[in-house]
Amino acid sequence: MKIDLKQELAKQWFKNLQEIVCKNIEEIENNKVLFKSKKWTRNKKKNEGGGESKILESGKIFDKVGVNFSEVYGKFPNKMKGKIPGTKKNTKFWATGISIVMHMKNPHVPAMHFNTRYINTSHGWFGGGMDVTPCFKDDKLKKWLHKSLQTMCNRHNKKYYKIYSNWCNEYFYLPHRKETRGIGGIFFDYKKNNWEKDFYFVKDLGLEFIKVFNEIISKKNKIKWSKKDKEIQYLKRGRYIEFNLLYDRGTKFGLQTGGNIDAILMSLPPIAKWK
Repeated sequence: MKIDLKQELAKQWFKNLQEIVCKNIEEIENNKVLFKSKKWTRNKKKNEGGGESKILESGKIFDKVGVNFSEVYGKFPNKMKGKIPGTKKNTKFWATGISIVMHMKNPHVPAMHFNTRYINTSHGWFGGGMDVTPCFKDDKLKKWLHKSLQTMCNRHNKKYYKIYSNWCNEYFYLPHRKETRGIGGIFFDYKKNNWEKDFYFVKDLGLEFIKVFNEIISKKNKIKWSKKDKEIQYLKRGRYIEFNLLYDRGTKFGLQTGGNIDAILMSLPPIAKWK
């Protein structure tokens, strides 16, 4: 499939970011635990793109990290016609993106999530965000995280932080539990104001995520933890799973467009519990 320059630039950024993040995480693990890579195709018969899923497990710092890159295209199922922007007349689409989920060994280090994507139907737009899910209340961490994200957003538009932070709180919410998934972050979708400025914002968010997870791990991983702390973490992971399987747009998008099941579900932790 022939793609235009904007699609190529977005695709290459997401692919490069995958490599940068994976190398960074392996360095945190002192290169003693490495990512295992698995490439996949969306439709082998029709050649509708695919991606590469990278998983690191059982490290000293990370219980599990998934870093997934994808570039897929084709047609949405008829049942999705008109439900995705730009598909009222034609269900053709092209999409690329990166999704990252970190589940930590130390319960005092929060789970962290990041994704950015670029989707084309009859028009193109960016979406994505990042959020942090601690097991224990930590107002200092919450304040620091949101200050960092506000500073990043302000480099682009001083209205962004308030809008995207509120959107994150509304999005990462479990209605059946009546609780938010974590301490928030930012979330946005259907972003198509000015392509160059939007792309710059998306790239800046990727770099901000790298800074955030490195600093959080550096500070929090020094805290000692107990078996009781780990049990609390397992229960918190249960909530994480509930959101991803019941409400997450990315999960639904992947399943509805014939994506790779392993790559879609790479966000799930290795062990979780429910009471």
